[in-house]
Amino acid sequence: MIRKLFLASLIAILFTACAELQQVMNSLETNAPLTESEVARGLKEALRIGTDSAAGKLAMTNGYFKDELVKILLPPEADIIVKNANKIPGGQKLIDDVVLGINRAAEDAAKEAGPVFYKAITAMTITDAMNILKGGNNAATEYFKSKTYQSLFDLYSPKIKTSISKDLVAGYSAGDTWNTMTSNYNKVATSFVGELADLKPVDVELETYLTQKALDGLFLKLANEEQKIRTDPVARVTDLLKRVFG
Repeated sequence: MIRKLFLASLIAILFTACAELQQVMNSLETNAPLTESEVARGLKEALRIGTDSAAGKLAMTNGYFKDELVKILLPPEADIIVKNANKIPGGQKLIDDVVLGINRAAEDAAKEAGPVFYKAITAMTITDAMNILKGGNNAATEYFKSKTYQSLFDLYSPKIKTSISKDLVAGYSAGDTWNTMTSNYNKVATSFVGELADLKPVDVELETYLTQKALDGLFLKLANEEQKIRTDPVARVTDLLKRVFG
């Protein structure tokens, strides 16, 4: 009986020692220097979280339209029309419908931005990851701009084009209205009187302008998400992120 008690006590001590040893090992592993491959894996994890969050917020109804930081408006050259729209019957509603349609198109495009970002994340090298980690607070955002801008432009542009091509009133679309407005203005601006008044012709391609503004909003949101992960411990939702950015 005494022998059995002794063996049981010995086993218990050994199990306790093993558990304590495992805790020590885990602690050592947690505090061990990060390898470059761990940094790359952590960065990719952070970027997947950041891009999902940025694109997801903009893809929601009113993601663009109700956010004053990213809401897409008509080019500044249209300000004179926008400011005086209420003087024309139905004019203000026409402007409002155009702006709403453009922002809805951008929100729709944001739903499909994820795969474009994932492709860039998958292609990221360890060197890319280390440069991003050691870079400024928007280093990842700038990386994405260099790798995804054209693909995202190609994704957003057709949706924006469809939006501004829809008939709004009397067979006229936002694109038609813009072309008519700028064409008439440019005739005056390039005339003798216009040159004397130092008027500058308007040379803005509406679809391109609006697509660029939509992407500006997307990258602004992405930069905000990157900033959170870099500076806010609460945003580091996994152990690896805590180690990489801690």
